[in-house]
Amino acid sequence: MRTRETLERTLASIDGRGYASYKQLHGTYDLGLFRLAVDHVQVDPYAPPSKARAILDLDATGLPADLIDTASKRVAVSDFLTRRCHEAARKATDGDRTVSFGTPGQEVLPRTSVLITEDRVEARFEVALPAKGRRALGRVAADILTRTVPRIVESSLRYDNLDAEALRAHVELHLDQEHLRARLGERGLVAFVADGAILPRRSGDSDLPMSAGATPFAGPESLRVSFDLPSGRTVTGMGVPEGVTVVVGGGYHGKSTLLRALERGVYPHVPGDGREWVITRHDAVTVRAEDGRAVTGVNISPFITGLPSGTDTTRFTTTNASGSTSQAANLVEALEAGTSLLLIDEDTSATNFMIRDELMRKLVPADREPITPFVDRIRPLYEELGVSTMLVAGGSSAFFAVADHVIALDAYVPRDVTDAAHAITDGPRETPAERAAEDATRVFAAEARRVPAATSLRPKNKTKPAKARGRGAIQYGTDTIDLSAVAQLVDPAQTTAVAHVLDRLADLLDGRRSLHEAVDEVYRRIERDGLDALSPHSGHPGHLALPRRHEVHAALNRYRGSRITMRD
Repeated sequence: MRTRETLERTLASIDGRGYASYKQLHGTYDLGLFRLAVDHVQVDPYAPPSKARAILDLDATGLPADLIDTASKRVAVSDFLTRRCHEAARKATDGDRTVSFGTPGQEVLPRTSVLITEDRVEARFEVALPAKGRRALGRVAADILTRTVPRIVESSLRYDNLDAEALRAHVELHLDQEHLRARLGERGLVAFVADGAILPRRSGDSDLPMSAGATPFAGPESLRVSFDLPSGRTVTGMGVPEGVTVVVGGGYHGKSTLLRALERGVYPHVPGDGREWVITRHDAVTVRAEDGRAVTGVNISPFITGLPSGTDTTRFTTTNASGSTSQAANLVEALEAGTSLLLIDEDTSATNFMIRDELMRKLVPADREPITPFVDRIRPLYEELGVSTMLVAGGSSAFFAVADHVIALDAYVPRDVTDAAHAITDGPRETPAERAAEDATRVFAAEARRVPAATSLRPKNKTKPAKARGRGAIQYGTDTIDLSAVAQLVDPAQTTAVAHVLDRLADLLDGRRSLHEAVDEVYRRIERDGLDALSPHSGHPGHLALPRRHEVHAALNRYRGSRITMRD
């Protein structure tokens, strides 16, 4: 292993030489407290930054064993250390991102930015090696690598230099959140919102909590539940029961804000976010209309059948879905991915998919209308498949009669108005049985047999690995997979991981495995080998964050090159 002095001499010798001279830095250096591994050197000053790792023996960090003795604790500690590294790097470089670690948002996710094993801690970072034109500034680089980086590591990865109380609180909160999430099912709940939660965000382009003027959440007495947590604290608030829950209220009274909070509640959140105790089942999926998306081999017949074109909706395929067909496909694909809770907002839904009022039913006969509206399928989804729905409805009362609970938001304060809603609709009614469509129990059974072709992810135009383009898109060959409408993909590092998963899936698809089975196999490998295993690179794997299976399904389902058949 090379020494600090070797690193300094090498950088001094290439000062002023061509930028390619930086390639000599490849290797590992002993910098005392840690080992610096330079895994990738950028090809020129304008290329993506170089990748390196700071590797510390676990004993050198001083991290208490009781904070890292389970996988869940290590996720929380890794997140805490990543945030400290990010902040220390920002300060050390005056915010110019010369040195950058992962940049977490408000969610706590398994990441590759800081790896904690039984014998070491690795902090993975990128460094933009300095240049003047295309000449290496070796002496400036030496200052960055032998002085700036060690200061960041010393202040961020040594327990003695951390806020020990804040670290322990970070871990305790994470464990409490995951404990509460695991208890939802046994309490017959799909979600929980604690009293005092701050749901609105600072602005449309910020996920930070509203800093002033926000109304703390206060749940209705009829839905009040409490949870005793491992840390010893007790939280009380609104429990959302299994079944069909409709959220109503006037415009700007907080309906969609509540749903957006529950949408993000599938992930743990950091202290101070305001949504720490907005906890949703981990498999909840937001479903919306998505005009123009591609759909391949999806059985949307429980919702749409008898199209005038004669198109087979049991294997529906299109390159340009309408609002109703896209929402039907999104819903059925969510069932295939394994959801127990659908989150739906009237504002982002196709009206003709959601409802069909009585006058329209009279004017357009059932045998001339291809769409069985969601209002007619919402109860079978729960009663026969066990899939609950939480629905925001501000302009239609159609769902009152099929709702188990109706919650009204009045100036951001929720009230239980179930009895009143049922009273004005003459009580709960059975779902109309006007159509001879397939029974809803066949929705998931059919979709479980969707089998991608062996070459489905091996197009001739793909010569490079899949590449994330920010949070909302993946470049796959010459195709762009549009994920902008996939609301629960919350971090660009998740999108990067999804891109790598697609490349792994290309090796697994054999024409026999179903989509569900292939995705499950990738996640078994991640559980066994870690998130690093997704990366095609040795050493620094890139900044990855673990996506849910549901978002991987969403990406593959939106890939326009997919070829999918049904298993017999």
